[in-house]
Amino acid sequence: MAVDTPSLSTPGGISDPGLIKLVNKLQDVFTTVGVNNPIDLPQIVVVGSQSSGKSSVLENIVGRDFLPRGSGIVTRRPLVLQLINRPDDSETNGGESELAHSTDKAANMGEWGEFLHIPGQKFYDFNKIRDEISRETEAKVGRNAGISPAPINLRIYSPNVLNLTLVDLPGLTRVPVGDQPRDIEKQIRDMIVKYIQKSNAIILAVTAANVDLANSDGLKLAREVDPEGQRTIGVLTKVDLMDDGTDVVDILAGRIIPLRLGYVPVVNRGQRDIDNKKPINAALEAEKNFFDNHKAYRNKSSYCGTPYLARKLNLILMMHIKQTLPDIKARISSSLQKYTQELDTLGPSILGNSANIILNIITEFTNEWRQVLDGNNTELSSTELSGGARISFVFHELYSNGVKAVDPFDQVKDADIRIILYNSSGPSPALFVGTTAFENIVKQQIKRLEEPSLKCASLVYDELVRILTQLLGKNLYRRYPTLKEKIHNVVISFFKKAMEPTNKLVKDLVAMESCYINTGHPDFLNGHRAMAIVNEKHQPSRPVQVDPKTGKPLPLSATPARAASPTLLASGGQDGESNSGFFGSFFAAKNKKKAAAMEAPPPTLKASGTLSEREGIEVEVIKLLITSYYNIVRRTMIDMVPKAIMLNLVQFTKDEMQKELLENMYRQTELDDLLKESDYTTRRRKECQQMVESLSRASEIVSQVQ
Repeated sequence: MAVDTPSLSTPGGISDPGLIKLVNKLQDVFTTVGVNNPIDLPQIVVVGSQSSGKSSVLENIVGRDFLPRGSGIVTRRPLVLQLINRPDDSETNGGESELAHSTDKAANMGEWGEFLHIPGQKFYDFNKIRDEISRETEAKVGRNAGISPAPINLRIYSPNVLNLTLVDLPGLTRVPVGDQPRDIEKQIRDMIVKYIQKSNAIILAVTAANVDLANSDGLKLAREVDPEGQRTIGVLTKVDLMDDGTDVVDILAGRIIPLRLGYVPVVNRGQRDIDNKKPINAALEAEKNFFDNHKAYRNKSSYCGTPYLARKLNLILMMHIKQTLPDIKARISSSLQKYTQELDTLGPSILGNSANIILNIITEFTNEWRQVLDGNNTELSSTELSGGARISFVFHELYSNGVKAVDPFDQVKDADIRIILYNSSGPSPALFVGTTAFENIVKQQIKRLEEPSLKCASLVYDELVRILTQLLGKNLYRRYPTLKEKIHNVVISFFKKAMEPTNKLVKDLVAMESCYINTGHPDFLNGHRAMAIVNEKHQPSRPVQVDPKTGKPLPLSATPARAASPTLLASGGQDGESNSGFFGSFFAAKNKKKAAAMEAPPPTLKASGTLSEREGIEVEVIKLLITSYYNIVRRTMIDMVPKAIMLNLVQFTKDEMQKELLENMYRQTELDDLLKESDYTTRRRKECQQMVESLSRASEIVSQVQ
């Protein structure tokens, strides 16, 4: 049988004790760090087909029963198993009460497990470890056969294990059964590949010896990411179940599928042994006897079995760490630099003069405020608008388009204009288009511009709050939450105070436009021009009348007055004649006899007939005048409202912000309270200090290995 590696020529030949000591120190350094380990040390990933014996191999390595059992997919989340060797001492660790009620006959004070999701809790009863794995799995994926990539981290401390990091993954399956998702094979495959494709992962491919090695799912997947077999070690289970006269000697010799790290045959407990609760110690003894007495393996029995596998894995991991030490050194160096810089950013816990610090912070904040609004910020974004540019967008896009979208005739219809024309003329029918009707309508529509104008001021206010939030999101203010909250409250109150004169000025601008209708505006379409446009539209081919005496063209006649009584038929008209006009349909239902009776008008008198030709012309003239003047007002508001908001809100904050902050914050009795650090800053500084200390220690350790 081929010997896998020279250093394993004897069962006890593990490796240089000095290297193991250094690596153990390195592992201890990162184990004691209370934050995420920035250095990914090499780990061993266990892969294989469903029920190939992966869980039994892990339990034999640990020497305890602790993994869930059952049919189908039992391992449904990655289990990151960290085995940590500890000296066998008599320390009780406070677990006597758990041992007293333990259902685990092998429970003792020298071995326990800890879960990352339950920090500080020690499990001396390994049956409870099994229950917690099942409970945590179901908490994530439920009771069905689904899987999750979220790992469960378990540390086992024992004097009977070697320092190892193993990851147990769900077993490969081909056909979904029961409640399993239809793509269960792809899900498991993707999860396994994610772990084994990393160059620092050692692949532990578990295969049942009583099946054809060429059909091994674990080896097949390992070859995809490690085609040369440089970082794959094979484990052959169920060697005792092979047919008589067959063995795995050719596989161990590398004549079937060669692997640089070789193969190790093991014998696990069978299902009957598990059901009968056969102790693992007895199973390991039975395994030793099997290899010692089997004619094919007894000459090389020292290279078979679980104890040899554990030592070999320990050695492989140590050798792999040694090979990756240059990369580990580089990662430690970069991480040390990163956490040192963060620690400098967090600053020392002992501060200087509080008054000077507050003054500097206020000055820096107000300078940044002006720079962001003016577009002079050094951190200008190239992907989105920010600061003053967003305010410009509010003015020239949102507000401008919002004002232009206000249609003066979406609420005032032609029939409404007709009623206003009649009402504005009083008891006497008007001779010309009434100025009063025009002013009444246009004033009503101008007042509608107040809402979008106030909305514009509100949007600018929101943008100022947005800028404030961005400025206060920096690490400096995260460090001092009380100071951050105080600045936020003072500035928000300052904004609200500035909004009052801003809204008043905006309302006054609208009131100015509606209180005086300047029909003498040079851009205004006057009444004569409007009348000419409407007449030309209705009589485009009307011949020019000439004075027979002088031969000169006569001027266009003024608009005739509405009929003295728009409700009556023309003199001599018949009942069946068309009767349009203001009250056309009202009187159309009456006969002459009833008309002669002169009944009193109804309580509510509304227009009921279609517009007459004359009324149509008058309405069109009024609409032309309203449109002309409304456009003038629109342009004025689009120009003036942003100026009003800039004056009373934006520019005001730039000019008065520092004064406001100093008046409300620079008080001697409150300075120390404002500079009280957040729990996060205190905790993060402690974490960074611990990380820097640990990384410095780790750097010293790895520097001893040349």
